[in-house]
Amino acid sequence: MACCSWKSSLNVFISVCLLLLLFSSMAPPVSPLQANTTRLRLRNYTRIKAHLRRLNKPSVKTIQSPDGDIIDCVPTHLQPAFDHPLLRGQKPLDPPERPRGHRHTNSMEESFQPWRYTGESCPEETIPIRRTREEDLLRASFVQRFGRKTLSRFRRDSQSGGHEHAVGYVSGDQYYGAKATLNVWAPKVTASSEFSLSQIWVISGSFGEDLNTIEAGWQISPELYGDDFPRFFTYWTTDEYQATGCYNLLCSGFIQTNSGIAIGAAIQPASTYDGGQFDISILIWKDPNHGNWWLEFGSGELVGYWPSLLFSHLADHAGMVQFGGEIVNTEPSGFHTSTEMGSGHLARGGFGRSSYFRNLQLVDWDNSLVPAAGIRLLADNPACYDIVGGVNRVWGNYFYYGGPGRSMTCP
Repeated sequence: MACCSWKSSLNVFISVCLLLLLFSSMAPPVSPLQANTTRLRLRNYTRIKAHLRRLNKPSVKTIQSPDGDIIDCVPTHLQPAFDHPLLRGQKPLDPPERPRGHRHTNSMEESFQPWRYTGESCPEETIPIRRTREEDLLRASFVQRFGRKTLSRFRRDSQSGGHEHAVGYVSGDQYYGAKATLNVWAPKVTASSEFSLSQIWVISGSFGEDLNTIEAGWQISPELYGDDFPRFFTYWTTDEYQATGCYNLLCSGFIQTNSGIAIGAAIQPASTYDGGQFDISILIWKDPNHGNWWLEFGSGELVGYWPSLLFSHLADHAGMVQFGGEIVNTEPSGFHTSTEMGSGHLARGGFGRSSYFRNLQLVDWDNSLVPAAGIRLLADNPACYDIVGGVNRVWGNYFYYGGPGRSMTCP
């Protein structure tokens, strides 16, 4: 009986092989170009899967956000920062001393990110990380550069690489941090490869390949996130956006300590024209004891820090601080982009119509917050995006900025 069963199985196997040979002989021949395309697609798919395994760490809890995001609660010691060879085996540091003159309440409005609307939260000793999905990587021009800014010369005296700015800045001294309050909008971004953001830059270096920056604010980036929501973000680089640094937690570097804020998650609500204004406060400063650059959101909520060992020039201090907006202009259809900056309206609109930065402050050598005196204003392309500043007793140093992009004044 066993012999018959073995023979029967052998006959079935032979029959299947003959059928496969028959079908393969009937199929059209595959050209070398088709075969090469198939190999490239398989290689890209393999890279995507490997990259996702590196980015998405094991979690103890998963939260489905109403806006479609998936938030993973990852044990603090497993976060991406500790993949860095100089950070392996370390643990997050305790909170540092705040700058003198800074008032904080350690309170946070829990509804500013939609993933908290569910009433769910991440447990202690974990941090919330927005999950990266396959479709996120497929939108990237190159998988290897996912989560990084496009390569371009970083200049403030003219527009460069399609990037246009409207900023207030200080330079020529030693700076140890900056703070500002800025209102959040949902500007229109017309091309998937463009973005619109508003942020603080802390900068050091020669504006060449040794440029160091730390950045934080809000942005809309369809290519990075796949939607048009304003999102809380961070960035850093030590080589002018070439091989180091990234957005949010998409590489090893920034160490998050907060279990209630997801970097890269959406911010709600946004300000409305002639309606309610919603603003956020951001503080970046250098801990005088350990030298790390800390990030605070709102009225005292510590988010985490950039270890000083990541940097060359910023390991000591910054040589420039900037506040303001930036867009990418790819000139779709051969014309200036219609991507908006800030509210999408020029600075002359004023409160309720234009985007603003207010209460601009700097951290000095003595770890004290001081008014950002001597702010200089610069708009790369004022016909499209402009900036107007001022000083008063309530807002201190402030400016309005932004614009609609292509319009009657911006052909």
